[in-house]
Amino acid sequence: MLVFRYLSKQILQVMVAVTLVLLVVALTSRFIQYLGDAVAGQLASDILLLLMLYRLPDFLLVILPLALFLGIILAYGRLYADNEMVILMGSGYSQRRLLLTTLAGVSVVIVIMAALSLVLAPWGVRNTEQIKLSQQELTEIDLIVAGQFQRFGDDSRVTYAEGIESSANGRQLENVFVALNSGADGAAPRIVLAESARPQIDADSGARFMRLENVLQYDGEPGQADFSIARFDVQGILLPEPTQFEAVLEEATLPSMALLGASEPALRAELQWRLSTILLIPVITLIAVPMSRVDPRQGRFSKLIPAALLYACYFVLLQFCRDLVAEGSLSPLPGLWWVHLLFIAIGWYSFRNQGRLLFDRSAWRQS
Repeated sequence: MLVFRYLSKQILQVMVAVTLVLLVVALTSRFIQYLGDAVAGQLASDILLLLMLYRLPDFLLVILPLALFLGIILAYGRLYADNEMVILMGSGYSQRRLLLTTLAGVSVVIVIMAALSLVLAPWGVRNTEQIKLSQQELTEIDLIVAGQFQRFGDDSRVTYAEGIESSANGRQLENVFVALNSGADGAAPRIVLAESARPQIDADSGARFMRLENVLQYDGEPGQADFSIARFDVQGILLPEPTQFEAVLEEATLPSMALLGASEPALRAELQWRLSTILLIPVITLIAVPMSRVDPRQGRFSKLIPAALLYACYFVLLQFCRDLVAEGSLSPLPGLWWVHLLFIAIGWYSFRNQGRLLFDRSAWRQS
């Protein structure tokens, strides 16, 4: 039990560190993308953190197995490099027992992956899709942030509002500035000042307008004195069509229970994918334990790059086969399972040959 706790602690510490680093990188990259969409007026700024929360299970599905794989490689690699593993083996602790101890230690990760894959990830995708659908119903006025100049309509229009008020009729902008660039029809640039603005939808056509009240309009080329000035009590500016987000596959939003017994290839591929992310954990453990074996002169990081490449091949192959099954190009019977069998064979070969893989030159020399 003492050895079990020690080994599990070593793996857990490295796995948590790797997970946090990769998670920060992934979340930062995605947040910057969402922030750019919000600045461009495609997303409301108040939903960014909510979107990040719903995407978190998807990120963890990819990061946790890789973090565990690298955690075993680095933790056991340090034990080999510091000769601690030599002492452990010399006291009668066999490679088989080490593998079983590691599998018992990572059982918690298997439970976490099952919860992420079967419950939390579909829940997150489902809520993300609902948020995006609600964003498609928003008008430009709903995306305005008070005190900021914002570009809309492929940079053809710049809008500014000094203040924003909420009423029973929806959002209302106060002291509005709108700059319209030259259009394809050769119309002169236009600047519109209005005391207030609110959204309006035409009942017949469904077109969306910005209804401006107490309007002062300037038409003319900047730098020239030939300007026309007009006043209107009410003026409407046609708004562009709602932002169309990338469609999410319906099967990714379905609860796992709804996929059981399904005959459609896409649904069967989704179920196999969710189960495969769980099966991924014991398979990579089978590969990582013997692969972590290094000579003291090699150092704990000597297997890091081969391990990352091997995991990338494993994960990409699973995704590729999932797409083939969903398209009907690959039968669901071999489906994704042949990929697991292939890497189980690789892990078993490595285990039987003291950590050597098929691409190790030392294995070929000794054979």
